[in-house]
Amino acid sequence: MQKETRVTVKIPRPLYRRIVQVIEQTGFSSPTDFIVFVLRDLMGEVEAKGPGKEEFTPEELDAVKQKLRNLGYL
Repeated sequence: MQKETRVTVKIPRPLYRRIVQVIEQTGFSSPTDFIVFVLRDLMGEVEAKGPGKEEFTPEELDAVKQKLRNLGYL
């Protein structure tokens, strides 16, 4: 079995500081754990749509935008 490798993703430092503050009140042990959780959740939603359904409904698009806003990207 091959060990999963990791890559580095750069995020703005103010966003990182916000994540650190958020995880102090949760069960996440590190900012990396939190970020991986959020990205897996978002990817799960996208992948659940299945092939041939590349477009988001207006409601799904609003939900994705809100998640990105909450993370400081929008």
